[in-house]
Amino acid sequence: MLLLKNATVWPMTNSGPFKGDILLENGKIRALGRQLSARGAEVIDLTDCYALPGLVDAHCHIGMWEDGIQAEGDDGNEMSDPITPELRAIDAVNPFDRCFEEARAGGVTTCVTGPGSANVLGGQFAALKTKPGSVEAKLILEPVAMKAALGENPKSVYGGQKTAPQTRMATAALLRRALLEARDYTHKMEAEDESDRPEFDMAKAALLPVLNGELLLKIHAHRADDILTAVRIAKEFGLRLSLEHCTEGHLIPAEIKAAQKAGAKVILGPLLTDRSKVELRNQTFAAPRILHEAGVEFAIMSDHPVIPLQYLPVCAALAAREGLPEEIALRAITLHGARAAGLEGRIGSLEPGKDGDIAVFSGHPLEYRSRCLLTIIDGEIVYDAR
Repeated sequence: MLLLKNATVWPMTNSGPFKGDILLENGKIRALGRQLSARGAEVIDLTDCYALPGLVDAHCHIGMWEDGIQAEGDDGNEMSDPITPELRAIDAVNPFDRCFEEARAGGVTTCVTGPGSANVLGGQFAALKTKPGSVEAKLILEPVAMKAALGENPKSVYGGQKTAPQTRMATAALLRRALLEARDYTHKMEAEDESDRPEFDMAKAALLPVLNGELLLKIHAHRADDILTAVRIAKEFGLRLSLEHCTEGHLIPAEIKAAQKAGAKVILGPLLTDRSKVELRNQTFAAPRILHEAGVEFAIMSDHPVIPLQYLPVCAALAAREGLPEEIALRAITLHGARAAGLEGRIGSLEPGKDGDIAVFSGHPLEYRSRCLLTIIDGEIVYDAR
């Protein structure tokens, strides 16, 4: 048992912050309150510190592009075929990438990681804890989502190879074709006569959970027109959509709100970068405030290694500086990140019964000079800088 005492506790629920205690037992949060006690518990005094849920990065590529290794560690994009839904992040993640340690040191306890955006369909994301150990030791859920991409990236990769897609039309058509072929494959696999069933197709089978609504489709879309194409295709096939990056979403807030009302998730970022390509020309830290004022719930991502995971609180702080309410900024890297991945039943807020994932900061977590002092995952201390 572990008893954290006298912190400013920010549960990320509707109750707001309070001065009090958190009791952890068997890897879970047992209780929150004031003047808690527990016989035999290890007690840690957190006077003047802030305790909040472990931070959640809802979109990154940690372990897929390994830090300081270059080509040997670049395993995030299989640029030999634009349609590769059968690929699995867990087969590419190096769980010993030192960035997991740096994430823990920044209070990030959960990361949703997977393939990049070179392919129209890139493969399957996984949700991992950042604690030490193998992929299996870190694993929360696999697959947690399927990755797709629209816009500039598939065009630039395959246009250079003189093959499709070379236009946005072709990218959308390839995505539709893959979904239609997977749907047709499903019908044929259900044939009563076994001899009428096709041979097993791993790529088509990987899309079945997407088509039947079990698995989120994370669609990379920066430009407003690409965002609208993602919404259009999701509506055509009745898919569970997650709008990834959504860089120009602030230009079409009403449409984003309508998509979310229909069930879409929204994940913003990376925002702390230069405008390295045309699709980012309207990038702004005002976007979170604009979307919040339009009634859109969103998570803020790092897109690691574009922004190292440990700077997730800096991104939230800059959004708050541009007018996003501070509690919404914190929810964007905790509870809303968990909701974007469908994991809010386990992580993202401090509530009895949820995983014992906690980040403790020396001061307000949106203050640039605050440091993460203590990171706890599943009730165990995994980083301690006190």
